[in-house]
Amino acid sequence: MNTANLKTVIGVDMGGTTIKAGVVSADGTIRYNNKYPTCAGEGPAKVIQQIRAAVQDAIHHADGARVTGIGIGSPGVVDDDGVVKAPPNFVDWDEVPLRSELAKLFPAFTIAVENDANAAAIAESKFGAGIQYPNFLFVIWGTGVGGGIILNHKIFRGPTGGAGEIGHVSIDYEGPQCNCGNVGCVEAFVGQRYLSQRTAQRLRAHPDSKILQLVGGDFSKIEPVYISQAAHEGDKLAREILIEAGQLLGVALAGVMNIMDLRVSIIGGGISAAGDFVMSAVQDSVVQHVLKPLRKDIRVLPAQLGNEAGLLGAAGLVM
Repeated sequence: MNTANLKTVIGVDMGGTTIKAGVVSADGTIRYNNKYPTCAGEGPAKVIQQIRAAVQDAIHHADGARVTGIGIGSPGVVDDDGVVKAPPNFVDWDEVPLRSELAKLFPAFTIAVENDANAAAIAESKFGAGIQYPNFLFVIWGTGVGGGIILNHKIFRGPTGGAGEIGHVSIDYEGPQCNCGNVGCVEAFVGQRYLSQRTAQRLRAHPDSKILQLVGGDFSKIEPVYISQAAHEGDKLAREILIEAGQLLGVALAGVMNIMDLRVSIIGGGISAAGDFVMSAVQDSVVQHVLKPLRKDIRVLPAQLGNEAGLLGAAGLVM
């Protein structure tokens, strides 16, 4: 097949431990992808070196297709100039002009940099569950709670690029301390670490739970994947914990949907895959807490792209 005239871009998903780069065609097909260690603990220069290596390898595997751009999804706040600010778990990284640094390395290509949650939202809008919805709230529910807002098929970034921090909507002003410094954030209730801690506390009164069996009685090994597995095996406590988490997330989403006049929320991330009963709990909670005129049209949908969302969304930045 002659690939020389196919529009092709490179998408880069920059995580705290792994950098993924892929060759992506205009229809969202990932034709090649790789993985490189991020080396986030060695400072920005080393991370940029790893991005360069991953991109060069991807370009090498483009099979002669004309590569037109490079898109990067990065943790942290990303401003309009492609400056990445304070990504968590990256050492000595306050403000780094990532786009301009990469433009020096790849002057022949269009370069775009966006927050990773926003990139995933773009992916679902272009290639996934959001194709038919011009406006929706996107949520990543995993280690933390992140998100993005799609309006008229475009990401809403806010004046400085910080819009969509759904996980730090407070649902209880006297609630638990969040890692961000605030209290009562929904992330401090349903993020992976916090959810595991709260589960461990409740398990002390339920020593026969399947969750404890799955972790061999070691409370330190409790993670949402085991809570989900126990729920699917019929464990009542596990199911209650996940339904409660879905209800709490729904409270936060309802607040954002009220403000933004949105009817659709698309949820991705590891915990979102726990089961349909969790999605139903989120939807019921959203319906209960949004304004009455919004209720009949509320839809809470699972994301479709899984682990490919970050890479596809990064690619979508330059398509």
